[in-house]
Amino acid sequence: MKDRTLTLVLLHLAVFLAGWTGIFGRMISLGGFPLVWIRVLISVPTLLLVMAVLRRLHKVPMTSVWPIAACGIILALHWVAFYASIQASNVSVGVACIATSCFFTTIFNPLINRKRFSAVEALISFIAIAGVLLIFSLDVRYRLGIALGLLSAALYSVFSILNKNIGRSTGEDSGTMLLYELIGGAVFLSVVMPIYSKVFPTESIAPAGSDLIWLIVLGSVLTVIPFFLQLHALKRLSAFTVNLTYNLEPLYSILFAAVIFGETREVGPSFWAGITLIVISVLIQTWRVRRSSAE
Repeated sequence: MKDRTLTLVLLHLAVFLAGWTGIFGRMISLGGFPLVWIRVLISVPTLLLVMAVLRRLHKVPMTSVWPIAACGIILALHWVAFYASIQASNVSVGVACIATSCFFTTIFNPLINRKRFSAVEALISFIAIAGVLLIFSLDVRYRLGIALGLLSAALYSVFSILNKNIGRSTGEDSGTMLLYELIGGAVFLSVVMPIYSKVFPTESIAPAGSDLIWLIVLGSVLTVIPFFLQLHALKRLSAFTVNLTYNLEPLYSILFAAVIFGETREVGPSFWAGITLIVISVLIQTWRVRRSSAE
C-alpha cells in the first residue's frame, strides 16, 4: 500500500517536470529532429554519470540490449513527433494531444498483450478525450499540429506498453532501461541524421545562442529525472495508469505557456471544463489503483 502511494507521488512529480518540456521545445529554435538528436546526445552522458555515482552501472546481455534499444527508437520518434507538433502549431496543441495516449493504450494494450478489452478503462479514457476536445472547443485550425500530436501520443502508448513488457522479461532496473533506450535512440537518430540533412538542407542542426543552454537543461534535468521516475512507475503500475496520469502534463504546460508566451485563448469556460474532466479521469484511475492495492 505505502509502496503504491509513494510510486503515485513520484509519478506526479515526473509529470510536473515533464510539463516543462513543451515550453523548452518552443524556446529552442531547432527543428524537431535535430532538437531530439541533441537532447539524447546530452541525456546519455548525463545518465551515465548519474548511474556511475549511484554505482548502478552493469553489463546487460545482448539478448536484452536489442529489445530495450528498440524501445528507445520508438521513444525518440515520439519526441520528434511531439516537438514537430509544437512547431507546427503551439505548445498548447502539442501537449494536449498527449492526453490521448490513454485512449491509444486502451486500444493497443489488448492487441499487444492479448488481454481482454477493459470497458472501464475505455470509459475513463473517453472522459479524458472529452476534456481535450473541450480545451480546444473542437478547434481544427492546427490540423498538422494535431495530427503530429496524435502520432506522438500513439507512439508513446506503444513505448510504454512494450517498455513494461521488456522490463518485466529482462528484469532490468529503471535506470538501466532508460540508459540503453537513450543509447538506442541516439544511435538511430545519428544514423538517420545525414538523410534528414539532405531532405532539409536549409534547416540548421547546430544550436545557436541560448539554444545550447536550454538543450542542456532539457537533456539533463527534464529528461533524466522525469523518465527515471516514469520507468520506475511503469514497473509497479499499469501502462494505462501511467499514461492517464500523464494527462496532467498538458495542463501544466498549457498554464506555463499561458503565463510565459501569452497563449491565453484556451483559458475560458471550455478550458476549465476540459481541465475538470481530465483531472476527474486521473482521480478515478488513481482511486482504482489504491483500491486494488488495498485488497
